[in-house]
Amino acid sequence: MTTKLHALVANDRIPLIIGLSPGQRHDAPCGRELLRRLGPVSGRPYLVMDRAYEDDATRRLAAELGYQPVVPPKSNRRRPWTYDRVRYRRRNEVERFFCRLKRFHRIAFRSDKLDQIYLAAVNLVLIYDLLKAM
Repeated sequence: MTTKLHALVANDRIPLIIGLSPGQRHDAPCGRELLRRLGPVSGRPYLVMDRAYEDDATRRLAAELGYQPVVPPKSNRRRPWTYDRVRYRRRNEVERFFCRLKRFHRIAFRSDKLDQIYLAAVNLVLIYDLLKAM
């Protein structure tokens, strides 16, 4: 019942990759797994991340895969870094993506017992949302 849904999105309507993790697990390992599954990119695109993904390993992996990570450091960092505050404002697109999904009771309350069924429901909602936008 405490499953977390993770996503790498291009904007508030287009997901690139989606994954699930147990609710008690930290977000960063699942974020790294999604980045590995997506693979390397060219052109150094920006990767706007939530603070939950700001650990050294995730930022290093993002840089190795060709992304330019944009994430603010946590307040307890000994050596904080600078980040592009204007680009970081685009993080709201990820929040809007999840709000679109959670409009559906079945997604918001995780009604399904099996992960495969839950992911299928998420995919159906995404298809519905894209068709509705056309």
